[in-house]
Amino acid sequence: MSTELKSTQEMIAAAMAARAAEDPEIVSIKRVLKLLDKTAKSNRTYGSTNPVAQKFSQQLFEEISTHLSTYSRLSVLVQRNELLCKDCVVYEAEKEGGSENIAFKLYADGVRELALFQDLTREDLFFFLSALWGTSTSDEDDDDIVTRIWARNLSTITIVTAEDVSNSSANNDGFLRLDGSMSSSDSTLRELLDREMARKKRSGEQADSKSGGSGNASSRFQSGLAGYEVTDEELETLAKEIEAESKQDNLMYIFDMLTAILASERSSALLTKLFSLWSNIVDSLLREGKWTVLENVLGLLHESDAVRPDLSDEHKHQLMSVFNGLSRTERIKNIELYLNGTPNANTEGLSTILLLMKSDAVPALCTLLASLESSNHQAIVAEVLGVLAKEQPEPLLRGLLDRRPIYVRNLLSILIKWDDPKLIEPIEKLIRHKDARIRKEVLRAIGLFRPSGNGSKLVTCLEDADEGVRIAAVKLLMSGQYTVPFDNWKPIIAGEEFLDLPLSERRAIFQAMRETCGDEAVPYWEGLMTEWVWTKRKKKEELAVLGAETLGKLGTPEAIASLAIGAKKGSAAVRQACATALSQAQRQHRGNPSLEPTQ
Repeated sequence: MSTELKSTQEMIAAAMAARAAEDPEIVSIKRVLKLLDKTAKSNRTYGSTNPVAQKFSQQLFEEISTHLSTYSRLSVLVQRNELLCKDCVVYEAEKEGGSENIAFKLYADGVRELALFQDLTREDLFFFLSALWGTSTSDEDDDDIVTRIWARNLSTITIVTAEDVSNSSANNDGFLRLDGSMSSSDSTLRELLDREMARKKRSGEQADSKSGGSGNASSRFQSGLAGYEVTDEELETLAKEIEAESKQDNLMYIFDMLTAILASERSSALLTKLFSLWSNIVDSLLREGKWTVLENVLGLLHESDAVRPDLSDEHKHQLMSVFNGLSRTERIKNIELYLNGTPNANTEGLSTILLLMKSDAVPALCTLLASLESSNHQAIVAEVLGVLAKEQPEPLLRGLLDRRPIYVRNLLSILIKWDDPKLIEPIEKLIRHKDARIRKEVLRAIGLFRPSGNGSKLVTCLEDADEGVRIAAVKLLMSGQYTVPFDNWKPIIAGEEFLDLPLSERRAIFQAMRETCGDEAVPYWEGLMTEWVWTKRKKKEELAVLGAETLGKLGTPEAIASLAIGAKKGSAAVRQACATALSQAQRQHRGNPSLEPTQ
């Protein structure tokens, strides 16, 4: 072959690769397969119930569903160490990938094509993953992938096996000619096999009607290749596209180099140096906010034992120190500096990195939460703390004494979400906190964790300077679930300040008294209706009318008797209010003699 022809063929091959790289379907398939690889690794590393593994599983299903809704199917040809679609490598395993190599796993079990179709359900996908990695708990664990998939007979998952291809080749006198377009066709290999079998059947029927048989022999030498004519202008354009595709991010280039060294290096001394670099890489990625890259790095390091089963104890110790040191104080500080110092800071993948930390990271994460300036960043850390700190809430409870109100409110939101009544005692201590929003959160927690019982602490909140706090407290007391001795109400209702409260608030307080101490407060309301008033006549008469209204709603025999007294001894406005309340109470209790007032 001439040098010029070889060069032209190489350029054409590169041009075809560039075209394939631009194909959005190829890009989508690569993304799906990359996520499939990551999902499998995370499930085997952390377990299927781990939040990180569950996150990847959900992302995989969403990504595959999106692809199938756009392209109707996902079909790949299987080779020993790679998967192909439209002449393009869409998955290529790392060297010595072993059981981690999806392509080799399929190939070794005899699969030569895998196709997923629209309407693939979550159950179908998880069955395929279980069949692929042998995680099923059934009695058929020893079956290969082909047997498992055939046994289920799913319409959304089809395979072509080596046996299928072999049978087709045998029927074609040892040659398989799939119209010369097996990898670039829009058809699946299964469809092409069926089409070829039908064509051969028709050819055989025609041959039977003729003598000779030379047609079969000649068909063996028919070329299935399709030629392409490329002009100089197209070649120039393709060359530019190839050059653009060859440009790679420096960080990922370095990461790929280190990955290759990890997989292939045999020198113990060089491996020691390599592992010492990973800690520096983690620090660098944390400082720059490269969370998704760091996630890939940590995923690789988690799989180091599988990639390199020959690692020494010293190297394993180096790896463990990288993970154990993930939550070191200086590293958490780097996260803080990046988030606070970077406008529109990238947070994609941050929660995953934080969830990879162990429970001993909780104190440092509390410090991070207290130091972050953005509410969005605080929400991310708070969500992680809600997962990691649930079994050891002590650092969060200590943080309730912090002087920073925003930090304390974030901690309260976490503690309330846990819905643990045992946490109410340290939360109640904040009932006098200087921040009104914190006081309201404490009242919300009391309503959730202590929805009944003695409400004396709630009564003290009725003197709060913030109207919102007072309203929140009185609503709890009006619920009818709490009891409060009347003596505890006296400081609230005896002062002159009570007369100056809005009418609606005084009415709500009387209703709360009615619900919490009942007949104990009847003498107080009776006194309001019958006392001689010398000062602030209008406001005190207004209060007496409210007392009559409250007694009417109380409706007990003692309340009705007091209303009868007020109807005789009160002022004109009070007598009218008592008469109205008596009429209402008697209508509600008509037919029950025990509730009639004593004459």
